[in-house]
Amino acid sequence: MQKETLTTLLNQVQQGTLPVSEALQRLRGFPEENLGLACIDHQRRLRTGIPEVIYGAGKTVDQIATIARAMLQQDYPLLATRVDAEKARHLLAELPSLTYHPEARILSANPAPIAPHRYHGETLIVCAGTTDIPVAEEAGVTLATLGHPVARLYDAGVAGLHRLLSRQELLHRAQVIIVVAGMEGALPSVVAGLVSAPVIAVPTSIGYGASFGGIAALLGMLNSCAPGVAVVNIDNGFGAACMAEAINRRSAR
Repeated sequence: MQKETLTTLLNQVQQGTLPVSEALQRLRGFPEENLGLACIDHQRRLRTGIPEVIYGAGKTVDQIATIARAMLQQDYPLLATRVDAEKARHLLAELPSLTYHPEARILSANPAPIAPHRYHGETLIVCAGTTDIPVAEEAGVTLATLGHPVARLYDAGVAGLHRLLSRQELLHRAQVIIVVAGMEGALPSVVAGLVSAPVIAVPTSIGYGASFGGIAALLGMLNSCAPGVAVVNIDNGFGAACMAEAINRRSAR
């Protein structure tokens, strides 16, 4: 439930235009709803600004569908991450109001409208190579579903530095920058050396043998010489998006 919805509900009860019995019916399942297989935290967006999200990996189609049905009864954005194409096919047949984003492996519904008053400006997502795009898109779809304005600058790795330097207007316009890179993970340091905005670095598992599934990029980003860089876990585009949204929402107050 969103703050605006709850405020309207309470005002209607106070003014006598909404019976208490109907208000209680609308609040059914608030703040939490126990489905047996899961207990949904419908109050989370009120507390944290970001709603509870379904982590699709490891869940069956039936489990995701049951949780999603309950969430669709509420008025907040729905996100189910790490959902493969086969699961998505079955879920879309059961719940046609969902939208599947194949590159991001995300199912979404009830996207929040872009809200300029809620944020100072956009988050820019920079990604090093084409193979990093799925992680970058996980961040982009998450932000867009939450109502946060997003810009993208893809295939701008340090091996072709001119691709980054020629788009500096995008870099300087952004309020927060998410940088997604695998291999040696150098790109966040370069970006952070060019801008005053906070940089959220996302190491990916892309790379040859000595990249150790993203550990080399993770350690490179943690050891960045550039100030203003924070690092999330390997392939965690979702976590980077939530951090960017929170930074921009709080700074816009």
